[in-house]
Amino acid sequence: MAYDINIENQIKDVVKDWPGIEAKRMFGGVGFLLHGNMLAAVYKESLILRLNETDFEEIKNHPGFHLFDITGRPMKGWALMTGNTLLPKEYKLWIEKARHFVQTLPA
Repeated sequence: MAYDINIENQIKDVVKDWPGIEAKRMFGGVGFLLHGNMLAAVYKESLILRLNETDFEEIKNHPGFHLFDITGRPMKGWALMTGNTLLPKEYKLWIEKARHFVQTLPA
């Protein structure tokens, strides 16, 4: 199944001027890495986000939230958001929250 190019473009709009960003094919879509750590990706019609514990608890209340579980084993701190449930300003908010967390990880 192809992935949603609109979600990819939303991510690109947010990260386009960030140093250390690399786009890479993954999960049958495209992932965006910051200094080698994935912060956001497109999976089918969803946005994947890597978040700290506090932000993860917050995003769980969003109507588009799902656990990131494409292998049968949910990944802690990774959210899967149905793309059409997010407004453009929400993409920016959540991707920046992912950046804030991923910047704390070793490169």
